[in-house]
Amino acid sequence: MSSPTGPASGLPVRMPRPRQPGRHRRPEPVVAPEGAPTLVLAVPGTPSSAIRGLAEEVVSIARSELPGLEAAIGYVDGDGGDAEYPTLGSVLTGSAALREERYELAKAAGREVAEPEGPASVVVPLLAGPNGALIRRIRQAVLDSRATAELTDVLGPHPLLAEALHVRLSEAGLARADRARLFTVATAADGIVLATVGGEEAVQAAGITGMLLAARLAVPVMAAALDQDGSIAATAEELRASGSSQLALAPCLVGPELPEGLLAAAAAEAGCPVAEPLGAYPTIGKLVLSQYTTTLGISPQPQGAQSR
Repeated sequence: MSSPTGPASGLPVRMPRPRQPGRHRRPEPVVAPEGAPTLVLAVPGTPSSAIRGLAEEVVSIARSELPGLEAAIGYVDGDGGDAEYPTLGSVLTGSAALREERYELAKAAGREVAEPEGPASVVVPLLAGPNGALIRRIRQAVLDSRATAELTDVLGPHPLLAEALHVRLSEAGLARADRARLFTVATAADGIVLATVGGEEAVQAAGITGMLLAARLAVPVMAAALDQDGSIAATAEELRASGSSQLALAPCLVGPELPEGLLAAAAAEAGCPVAEPLGAYPTIGKLVLSQYTTTLGISPQPQGAQSR
């Protein structure tokens, strides 16, 4: 039985665990700063339940990496009167209004709070690479909303996209990977056509990610544009002429920005099997968060990670 001054004699006493010193110390988890802007995911494409589910999963991954993160989803082709698929502009306007409302409520409650400064939202396009037409529409939506918001870069090129592409290829049986580090043991395809949309700028950016993918697979990788007639087929023929006989088509695309039927038609034209788009692979959520935190100048540490 415990006494007023502590546990009874002979019972173990639980003491606070001291922090481990040195470089192996577990870092304190980083949380979103109080009053930080809302992360607004700008989702292209015609809204659907599948696209909404993908976007929600990406946002969930970002939230798991940065506790306390406020995030919302705005659709580039959303419906202003549809709460299920709100337009990007309406989401930005709502985020700005919510921040102002919270400030006024805090003042009314007698709290000493600083007047909101900086953007109310940070807009991250759900795009693996540059797409001039879509970026212009996203930027215009930000301007039209009259909300204070900052637009980030797209997600790629980036080594994490190469990882996601490798996994999607292995899931389709077009490349094999070991369980530990996802490096190729053997590959079913001896040449990869890396497909993108967005014109020549998108092809050049995908080419950078393609070089990283080629290093992982030890096979040639060439980027081509799905939205340029004959580009995929011509690139496939170029790979075959250089000695590749078993090709695979890998979309360097998240998915919502991909017009329906375009990928399947290109694969048929090139005469090769195709992997799935990147979708909500975990690194996509991490790249979305990275764009957000870079804008704010903070570096989230994955929960449970330890420095080495």
